[in-house]
Amino acid sequence: MTLPDRILVTGASGFVGRHLLALLRARYPAATLLAASREGDIVGADETVPLDLLDPPGMVALLREARPGAVVHLAAQAAVGDSFSDPGRTWRINVDGSRALAQALMDHLPDCLLVLASSAEVYGLSFQRGEPLAEDAPMVPANPYAASKAAVDLALGEMALRGLRLVRLRPFNQVGPGQSPSFVVAAFARQIARIEAGLQPPLLRVGALDRWRDFLDVHDVCAAYMAVLEQAETLPNGVAINIASGQSRRVGDVLQALLARSMTKIEVVTDQGRLRPTDVERVAGDASRAAALLGWRPAADWDATLDGVMADWRARL
Repeated sequence: MTLPDRILVTGASGFVGRHLLALLRARYPAATLLAASREGDIVGADETVPLDLLDPPGMVALLREARPGAVVHLAAQAAVGDSFSDPGRTWRINVDGSRALAQALMDHLPDCLLVLASSAEVYGLSFQRGEPLAEDAPMVPANPYAASKAAVDLALGEMALRGLRLVRLRPFNQVGPGQSPSFVVAAFARQIARIEAGLQPPLLRVGALDRWRDFLDVHDVCAAYMAVLEQAETLPNGVAINIASGQSRRVGDVLQALLARSMTKIEVVTDQGRLRPTDVERVAGDASRAAALLGWRPAADWDATLDGVMADWRARL
């Protein structure tokens, strides 16, 4: 099992992209790593290309010049909260941009593998079943971000029937150093670190705490992307694969675990602006297919994950 010799990562300057590039560089030093970003050179990449998902002609020219053997497509508008404020932009980037990328690969680099970062959010209200969901669960998205991800997941799945080389990964909630505070665990950790540093009053503002989520360490998620790249030739084309722990953790309990890592007295208050108009109470995924096809299982220690998130925010501030 070998990696393609040229790997392009879109969204390379983002949370998952930076971790994935570091892992690829450490494990496969001979591979040529291409980072798609318009934010300047990316640490760990051999070359940075200013790929714009909303400029299909320019994207075709860049792909033909870069000649990747695989594209890990992480670029997206990924914050659920932002998708409510600007659904149109979320759809343009996540659906139109991703479809244009897939079409460019089909037309000009038909042997190139596209690894799509889909999302467990596509299942939405199907989580009301109250059991871990496998890949055949109906897509019933409950927010604009989830709807955009369901749409592109289905659209590219159909394109795989017409020749697109594709694997779709559906990661559940990812956590780790470097994450944006648009996401719940990072938002908690950032506020705690700011309070400790005297940068805000000792009030920690939260949304709904009685929610259960299937959290994953970002390093485990990156290991899944690596496994796909290594084993692509053995995978059914177009296959969808959940990346999940199978365990639901209560958001309020995660908050308490983070607060226990601080010596500062902090009051928790509910912020109505952080509550979503539609929300799923309990989320858990069935990752049996990932185990069977990739030999993948989560390996990170949860306490170590939270330690890393807190250390990251304290260092950032």
